[in-house]
Amino acid sequence: MSDATISNAGINSRRISKKALLLGLFLFLASGGIGFAVVQLGIFPLESAATKATHKEQIDELPRIAFVPLDPLIISLGGTGKSKHLRFSAQLEVEPEYIKDVENLRPRIVDMLNSYLRAVRPSDLEEPTALIMLRAQMLRRINIVTGEGRVRDLLIMEFVLN
Repeated sequence: MSDATISNAGINSRRISKKALLLGLFLFLASGGIGFAVVQLGIFPLESAATKATHKEQIDELPRIAFVPLDPLIISLGGTGKSKHLRFSAQLEVEPEYIKDVENLRPRIVDMLNSYLRAVRPSDLEEPTALIMLRAQMLRRINIVTGEGRVRDLLIMEFVLN
């Protein structure tokens, strides 16, 4: 073979390899795009029906709960704090079988909350962590009034100082 034939063969193989590389890259990107589209459109879902049923079984049911709203309170604050009034409203998270018991004790609960909040110093109410401490103290006192196990939680709906 002559040198000219060898050099022409090298040039042709380079052209072929560049074409093959570009074709391979195009096919790779096209198949990736098509695969993505198929999965996103749901033509070929990744989850089987058995897997979906297993996921549904793992979801727990919500606990049975009820809420008892408390009358809104407006408490006048004494002392030297910036705020003069506290607007407070809440709901009690109650076991469903004790709704009537807690509703019957609502006037006593509101009276206890009113007395407790009047005794709190206005400067304590303005601290960033005040609501956490107040909520725990009020829930403890509510459980004393209603009896343990009837009220799960105190949900504060409004707590406005003005």
